[in-house]
Amino acid sequence: MDLELPDLHGSLGSPVIESMNFLNEVAQQYPDALSFAAGRPYEGFFDLGAVHRYLDRFVEHVRAGAGGDEARVRRTLLQYGRTKGIIHDLVAKNLRIDEGIEADPESIVVTVGCQEALFLTLRALRRTERDAVLAVIPCYVGLSGAAELADLPVLPVANSADGIDLDDLVRTVERAKADGLRPRALYVVPDFANPSGISMPRHTRERLLAVAEEHGFLLLEDNPYGLFHGTAGRPPALKALDSSRQVVYLGSYAKTGLPGARIGFVVADQPVTVAGAGPEPGGRQSLADQLAKIKSMLTVNTPPLAQAVLGGKLLTHDCDLRAANTRETRVYRDNLRHVLDGLAEHFPPGSSPEVTWNAPTGGFFVVLTLPFAADDALLALSARKHKVLWTPLHHFYGDGAARRQIRLSFSQLTPDEIHEGLHRLAAFIGELSAHQP
Repeated sequence: MDLELPDLHGSLGSPVIESMNFLNEVAQQYPDALSFAAGRPYEGFFDLGAVHRYLDRFVEHVRAGAGGDEARVRRTLLQYGRTKGIIHDLVAKNLRIDEGIEADPESIVVTVGCQEALFLTLRALRRTERDAVLAVIPCYVGLSGAAELADLPVLPVANSADGIDLDDLVRTVERAKADGLRPRALYVVPDFANPSGISMPRHTRERLLAVAEEHGFLLLEDNPYGLFHGTAGRPPALKALDSSRQVVYLGSYAKTGLPGARIGFVVADQPVTVAGAGPEPGGRQSLADQLAKIKSMLTVNTPPLAQAVLGGKLLTHDCDLRAANTRETRVYRDNLRHVLDGLAEHFPPGSSPEVTWNAPTGGFFVVLTLPFAADDALLALSARKHKVLWTPLHHFYGDGAARRQIRLSFSQLTPDEIHEGLHRLAAFIGELSAHQP
């Protein structure tokens, strides 16, 4: 039976949905190209032996808790698991140590990557066609895609040097309400946002919390890069400042734990009132309880073996992943310096073609502004002829319109690769600029 795309869910025809596959697979299409495209963790410290050690450590942990009951140990690791997860207590301890976040383990749902955590939350918040989600644009393409799957329109909010234009946020919320919409939440990455690399200062975080409370919407805080701050002091996470349960915290261990384990989580401690019913047995209901209901119909549970490996890493490092990632943090900090120094060497002030860039203090990304619009066709040309990959910024706007900006990701490269990659990129930009009117 043949199917027509217009007869399938509308998101499948969206450029946003195409973007995620494109960004994941473009390096495979051009294996000889040096890639500044994918924001993947550094692979130089990957250790297959550690996977077995972490698994053994978690088995010891479960065995101790089970009083030596081997049947219970096997069941915990090899049987279908608890929908909310089996490492929620370790996640709570990790949040307390690394982020200063006090989270009840029962408010945590362990998910298949942070992307599932994001989708579960958006799906729960979407009640009618009036509901919408806010996002600082440009933003992580996974938010736009998850919102499309949840049938939630994304209302764009302007960016700024502080990570968000709060005045534009208020205008957007008020305009949406006047148009009959109900903004449910703002998606935000306060630390080294993807793609901009911008971090919010503390005063912006505090004002943002106040605006969200005043105007009645949640904050969806996504924090994959927060541990990788450079020498500058790090402001607290929004959730650590949250005194009114305004923040749903979306976490990932892809960058700080093991990307191949695909373990994420969501802290959703907002109380949920159920009309005509009392509290569920064992305690009150929370948003986490509702997300677990949706998860049970989506992925049933997060694979216990994957949780066990990540849980073993947490146990091995006493749940202190900031300390466990000292080597990685140093690599990312040094790589950022190599990129910024290399760009200054290739494109000094007053030179032609004129290329400018921002200067984040950490994270994985730098954004370049070019003298020409960059789209996927030019990326293919860059990959074929100059053997270098980057990401057109239109993927983070979700509209397919070419812009004069690209994102460079430096997280998985060596210094020599960065040096050579920037040399190739400069040659590409010089060649394209020579043909501009």
